[in-house]
Amino acid sequence: MSGRRELARALREAGVPGGHYWIEGVHEPAPTPPDFVYLRSAPDGSGWETGVYERGAYHPVGRYADEAAACAGFRTLAL
Repeated sequence: MSGRRELARALREAGVPGGHYWIEGVHEPAPTPPDFVYLRSAPDGSGWETGVYERGAYHPVGRYADEAAACAGFRTLAL
């Protein structure tokens, strides 16, 4: 998995509901669902972060140095 656009396409093709996931800059459902798995740049700017958003809070699951690794980790989380 090389990038976020390819990841979003793979999730759509796998039939993952659009409200189940949020990918920064590529798939940001509006209105924002109450709970979802996410992929975003790390808040401290150190790379990428995957996790679960629940009850108004982000709960990180993984941190990655580059986008490709984050996409691979997120695919496992989202499927």
